[in-house]
Amino acid sequence: MSFALREGSPFPLGATWDGSGTNFAIFSANASKVELCLFDARGRREIARVALPEYTHEVWHGYLPEVRPGQLYGYRVHGPYEPHNGLRFNPNKLLIDPYALMLQGEIVWHDAVFGYRMGNARADLSFDRRDSAFVMPKCVVVDPAVTWGPDYPPRTPWAETIIYEAHVKGMTALNPEIPDRVRGSFAALADPRAIDHLVTLGVTAVELMPTQAFFDDRYLIEKGLTNYWGYNTIGFFAPATRYISPGGGVHEFKLMVRRLHEAGIEVILDVVYNHTAEGNHLGPTLSFKGIDNASYYMLGDDPRYYYDTTGCGNTVNLGHQRVLQMVMDSLRYWVEACHVDGFRFDLATSLGRDRQGFNANAVFLDAVRQDPVLGRVKLIAEPWDTGHVGYQLGNFPPGWAEWNDQYRDTVRSYWKGDEGELPGLASHLLGTAGLFDRRGRRPWASINFVTAHDGFTLSDTVSYNDKHNAANQEENRDGHSDNRSWNCGEEGPSEDEEVLDLRDRMRRAMMGTLLISQGTPMILMGDEVGRSQGGNNNAYCQDNGMNWLKLDDLSARDVAFLDFTRRLIALRKGRPFFRHPSFLHKAAVGQQPVEVCWLRPDGEEMMPEDWHNPAARTLGLLIRNKPAVLALFNSHYEEVPFTLPHCGGWWRMIVDTATGRVPERPVPIRSAGFAVPPRGLMVLEEHE
Repeated sequence: MSFALREGSPFPLGATWDGSGTNFAIFSANASKVELCLFDARGRREIARVALPEYTHEVWHGYLPEVRPGQLYGYRVHGPYEPHNGLRFNPNKLLIDPYALMLQGEIVWHDAVFGYRMGNARADLSFDRRDSAFVMPKCVVVDPAVTWGPDYPPRTPWAETIIYEAHVKGMTALNPEIPDRVRGSFAALADPRAIDHLVTLGVTAVELMPTQAFFDDRYLIEKGLTNYWGYNTIGFFAPATRYISPGGGVHEFKLMVRRLHEAGIEVILDVVYNHTAEGNHLGPTLSFKGIDNASYYMLGDDPRYYYDTTGCGNTVNLGHQRVLQMVMDSLRYWVEACHVDGFRFDLATSLGRDRQGFNANAVFLDAVRQDPVLGRVKLIAEPWDTGHVGYQLGNFPPGWAEWNDQYRDTVRSYWKGDEGELPGLASHLLGTAGLFDRRGRRPWASINFVTAHDGFTLSDTVSYNDKHNAANQEENRDGHSDNRSWNCGEEGPSEDEEVLDLRDRMRRAMMGTLLISQGTPMILMGDEVGRSQGGNNNAYCQDNGMNWLKLDDLSARDVAFLDFTRRLIALRKGRPFFRHPSFLHKAAVGQQPVEVCWLRPDGEEMMPEDWHNPAARTLGLLIRNKPAVLALFNSHYEEVPFTLPHCGGWWRMIVDTATGRVPERPVPIRSAGFAVPPRGLMVLEEHE
């Protein structure tokens, strides 16, 4: 089949349909030739192979008038195969366009996807001539036009944001109200019956685990497992095909965003720009490795190997201007074309690295900071990676929020009764100012969480002392062992009512702490209804009920906890002092400072020696606001008498985690003989 190939344009990159034909443009600085391969509608037969005729500013490009939306394609890139020089060109391997807006099919693992002949430790120096097209997914030419209608992003202020970390499939796979054929898809999450849970819970944003195109790792497939979490990206512009319902298309994602916006819920994407699915020097050749390995990846001192700060085999080279352009183009695409409201960046330290280490003024961080599109969306860093000095909590620049794992560890340790946790607890209750109060940053910069996808769920945190990861088929070696958890007297499921009561009390105390702390709270999907992973703290490969949200047939305890969580969220929304716009130890411009006082059980102010008492587990936080607020924390196993401070009126209770009460009408408190319940948090409010 012949095509009237024209020279086309080097801009924009990718496959661009203009209403008459399609322009193809792909960057490769070191290639000698780039061939565009077209496939039939099923992606099984290559119907044409044409060399892109022009090379401008290191971009290969051509225009085909005959090619319309729906056409399947891929690339073959020619050049030297010199692994010792960092060059791994192999035209026998069909490659995914880095700018593809949609993919069709999944990878079928076969030795043909490797650029070398597998066999030994130096195998990657060999050259494999097998054609990989028959096992590779194909890129799809897309007409990006869509009628959005009146889409109004909620633009929730950071200080009022409550995040719900969720998984597209996990949110809907077990929802009996959603048609079976679409469960687990973007279309399912767009269904009002799925969105209703988020609305009634009261969260303001859903943070979706990776939705950009990713593949299941070969070693997982061979074990009968999958990469459920999705931190294995290969296409930064394409949605994951597994989340597109039968007969659906690329616009299904956009419908989901619009429906969530209509419900007042923002959409934050968990994105992986630090590494790709191509792995290390022994990994497959799927896209970037075969297009221009030396440009797309950071190479080691020996260019045969990769400079790996991600623990996943490679690190994306954001120091290269074209690679930086690709990531910036990708982010802008999801904001401008798909209307998302923000991003959570996986292993974000790697995005701010150069050869010398992390730099808060790294080229990527500077580029995002000045970008007029990205500057108006929410940016969240996972502030660590696996490289040297990779832990950078608090060191990201203004405008960024950061996952605060120190908050998680301290809150867990405190409530399970560990000694010496009061100083850390006090810091985190007020937004971890020691790390974040600089350069004009605000308390919302601390993303507070007690649980996240990586680790125990809230229910498991109070039900297991140890990880139970046998289902991952790694002999329980995977996953970290420092869980700061306590099983409350019995490992795993229990029928002992005393154990169950204690577990309920513990999870109410942790959820209560999370939702009254200064900063941005993040709740893990299912924690509000007691979702358990059976003690698995690394359930990345479990695409089953272990990870899926179940909302029907809940136990009475879980129904009660759901109601408790809803009331707490409503309370946070209705009481501005739980989300103060500035750090409480100082005032924002034009405001009077809010006085904060830390109290001992005798009602006196905490002294330096009190903070260093390892046995102390009871603390009062008095915020002299209008009205004044008093939060009382007791992680002892017994109640502790507490002398209430005098205020202008009298105290009334608005939260009691020991009993699970968040009353609609505050309950008056008698100061005489007052005590804080064991393993309990109480919040009192002044009534004048």
